[in-house]
Amino acid sequence: MNKYLLFFLFSFLFFLSKAQVKHDSTNTLEKVTDRKELKKQQTEKDSLELGTKMVREIPVQEIAVDTAVTGEPLKRYPEADDFDEKLLNELYNNDLYDYMYNELVQMDYSETVKQTLPTDTLKARLAAINETTPFQIDYNPVLEKLINKKLSYQRVYMERLMTLSDYYFPLFEPYLDQYDIPLEMKYLAVVESALDPRIKSRVGATGLWQFMFTTGRSFDLEVNSYVDERMDPIKSTQAACKFMRSLYNIYGDWDLVLAAYNSGPGNVNKAIRRSGGYKNYWNIRPYLPRETAGYVPAFQAMMYLFKYAPEHGFQPQQTLYKTIATDTISIKRMISLEHVAQFTDQDLEVIQFHNPSYKLDIIPVVDGRSYNLRLPIRDAAKFVSNEDAVYAFAKAEFEKIEKPIPELLKAESRTVYRVKTGDYLGKIANRYGVRVSQIKRWNSLRSNNLRIGQRLYIHSRNPATSSSSESTEAPSTYQIKSGDSLWKIANKYGISIASIRKMNPTISDDLKIGATLKLK
Repeated sequence: MNKYLLFFLFSFLFFLSKAQVKHDSTNTLEKVTDRKELKKQQTEKDSLELGTKMVREIPVQEIAVDTAVTGEPLKRYPEADDFDEKLLNELYNNDLYDYMYNELVQMDYSETVKQTLPTDTLKARLAAINETTPFQIDYNPVLEKLINKKLSYQRVYMERLMTLSDYYFPLFEPYLDQYDIPLEMKYLAVVESALDPRIKSRVGATGLWQFMFTTGRSFDLEVNSYVDERMDPIKSTQAACKFMRSLYNIYGDWDLVLAAYNSGPGNVNKAIRRSGGYKNYWNIRPYLPRETAGYVPAFQAMMYLFKYAPEHGFQPQQTLYKTIATDTISIKRMISLEHVAQFTDQDLEVIQFHNPSYKLDIIPVVDGRSYNLRLPIRDAAKFVSNEDAVYAFAKAEFEKIEKPIPELLKAESRTVYRVKTGDYLGKIANRYGVRVSQIKRWNSLRSNNLRIGQRLYIHSRNPATSSSSESTEAPSTYQIKSGDSLWKIANKYGISIASIRKMNPTISDDLKIGATLKLK
């Protein structure tokens, strides 16, 4: 009897909870009780033939917008709990990107934030920015809270972004200028990807500008087993500029371009209709998806903080990678980035940084397509002057790994390795005699980022060989011998080539036999 009573009570409570979400004509938003219809409205696409950016699954929870816009905060939807669960599965492999995304979708507008910046000072500086940009940046409490939050609690995070911007912003700006797009749009990549070209969300948005697969293809970005041009900083920037220009041709307003870039033109058009035809971002903001509602304020906050970084004492580190110190080479035969690193005596991580679009760290050769290798100028010169030798070396290395399958199966074993302080993928790969791309494939890694204590599975073809190839403790100094190269020395002692160069600033690639190197 008790179980029937409990069932009746549960059914009654469930009925009451559903009744609460019926249409209320006094509410500023339409309430949708049917979950399928809600999802349909979220992902509805506009008929505009733009190659529209596919929309992420975004919770349509209430957002407590400032009352200056609507007069009162919007109410919370019960259905939002179901969508919030999906957000828990949205895991990202880069801490800067993860931080940025979580801030957008979990922004608490009622949170009290320490007042670091006087309101009058902020208003004056925003007015000064307004005079030099086509964006309309007016003072509002939401923007002020975001800026104060970053000034109070996120200084290290901001300095890391500013360090990366020293490399990427000079790369973006010529293309923004070419397509007649405001240079301030470079801050869009900060909000989209935290300036990580290899970042990929669980829903597939990829690269600096977070293109979905179909949108990238519609803007001529190639995606195949070897290459993902959404990760190519130059090609993806060109595609993003074309996309933004097409959006501006429709809306004629850069704030709406930002909103449409993030959530898709369909969602912006729906928000315009629901608002009663308003076309100002702040007027349609309550009707946009939650992430997009925080998107434009986040963009404006970044614009302010980057422009007034010196006034707030930000001290970004000197970036290791300079755009002006690189050159590109058209590749004629298949080669791996690891082969390039070995031949040029350069750290693999440096080569990967400059060539993020090669998914397996292999540059293919395909008829009718041209693939380029970007290298620091010194390494590019070394590559070009020894091009035939480089390709011969790469061919020999590829032939080494193309063994008959029975032989591979006979010798292969699996090792579990725990990441320690100072480890990086190149060091671990050298230790076990495998390639970085293999470790990433075996462990489903989407970036080179490692956590201390993280477990990695290593499939070693010859355990005896791999154990003997473990790096030994580096001595304080090392005397150069015949046949030595920086790559061989770094590989032997499990250190990076960059650290050897740093300890020996006058060293050249032509090592002198008998010379002494500092290793510690």
